[in-house]
Parts: sequence; C-alpha cells; structure tokens
Amino acid sequence: MSFLDKLHNLKGKVAVVTGATGQLGKKITNAFVQTGCVTIGLDVTVNEANKIEGGDYYELDIVSKEGVMDVFEKIITKYKSLDILVNNAGVSTFAPFEEREEKDLDWVMDVNVKGTFFCIQTFVNLFDQHQFKKGAIVNIGSFYGVVSPDFRIYTDTPRKNSEIYGATKAGVIQMTRYFGVHLADRNIRVNAVSPGGIFNPANPQGPEFLKHYSFRCPMKRMANDDEMIGAVLYLASDASTYTTGQNILVDGGMTCW
Repeated sequence: MSFLDKLHNLKGKVAVVTGATGQLGKKITNAFVQTGCVTIGLDVTVNEANKIEGGDYYELDIVSKEGVMDVFEKIITKYKSLDILVNNAGVSTFAPFEEREEKDLDWVMDVNVKGTFFCIQTFVNLFDQHQFKKGAIVNIGSFYGVVSPDFRIYTDTPRKNSEIYGATKAGVIQMTRYFGVHLADRNIRVNAVSPGGIFNPANPQGPEFLKHYSFRCPMKRMANDDEMIGAVLYLASDASTYTTGQNILVDGGMTCW
C-alpha cells in the first residue's frame, strides 16, 4: 500500500454515525461503508427503507445518556473497538421566533447540544476504560453556527433558519474546540464540518429561495449532500493526524463575504 493510500485507509475501522437515516446521515454512512469501515448507524427510527446496505443499525435517542451508554457498550462488545464517531444528529424548528415555544427550544437544545455532548462523553469514557489507542470525532456543525442567515433569501419557503438552531450549532463548534484541546493528550482528535445550505431533492427548497441563495453564494448554487463527504473522511482518517479543534466550512464561500 502506498503512502497516500495509507493516509486515507479506513478499512476495518469501527465508525459510528448518529442521525444516520437522514439526508446527510445516509450519505456519510454509505461513505464509511464504501471505505471498508465497520459502520454503525444510529437514529431514533430505523427501518429497512432507510438503511444503507452493509451498515449495522441501532435505534437510539441521543438525548438519553443511559441509552447512549447502552448502545455504545453493545457496539464495543460486538466489534471490540470504537475508532470514529460522527455526531451528525441534529434538529431544527421553523416557526417565527416571536412564536417560539419552550418545548421547541428544549428539543433543539437537547438533541443538538446535550445529545452531542453525551455521545462525546460516552466515547471518551469507553475509550479510556478499554485503553484504546487512537480516536477521531467529527461533529457536524453549520455555517449558521458562524454567521447569521440572510433572511432576504427566504422569500418562498417556510423553513426559515431559527435562532436556536444557529445557537446550538455555534455550541457544537465551540465544543469541538474545547474537546480538541482537552482530548489531544489522549490521542483523540475532535473536529467539525460545517455545511452550507444543502439542496434537498426529496423536499426541494422553493425556486425563489434557490435563486436568491445562488445569487448570494460565491459558487452560485446550493451544495449537494455528497460534497460534505470529503471533509468528513479527511477528518476521520490518518490524513488529518495533526488536525484537531478545527471547523471546516464547506459552504461554497458563503461565509467569505
């Protein structure tokens, strides 16, 4: 195997992906399967229609600390390792902020921040308990954890980005920095990938939104979900052994304005 092949080789690694049945989660899960990883997908609801062939799946609500511990322990018992964790699970709410209900705030905070924390905490505690040698955590943030939405582009879609979503993704990015520092001496790297707007072919954004978003974006279009995969695989692999605490924005240049 050549040096370059070794850098990106993930074959035989054990990778866990949360939110594995959603649009981006399915792409990430499939990518790890294709690399030869033992790939475990976690989501609140799993059925045959949303599984990737070659993946192993568990139903899990990451808001439950006990549930996270139980599933992660089962994975290690079955596969004897846990090398990569991708914290992809995330939710949002779209009502106008003037009408924001407390339950919606709690839901987004619980999944995006608390759930991500529980997964990192459990990964680290089991890593120490089993004396694993090397680990990689990749958190999925958002460019809206870095900048505020330009609401002039939301002319024909009810899915307006919410203040609580951006706040929680900013929290995920900050946790990435925090744990990047605090886990470095345990040989666990922690990084984030923050996507820009991703086109959803199953539930397309409105034509006016697409027009305005494309005008606003330097690359003049929304992202495709598979364009996030390169950054995720880079951060999970030995190609990034000296990279930790970083947030890679994959946003077509949107945050450069």
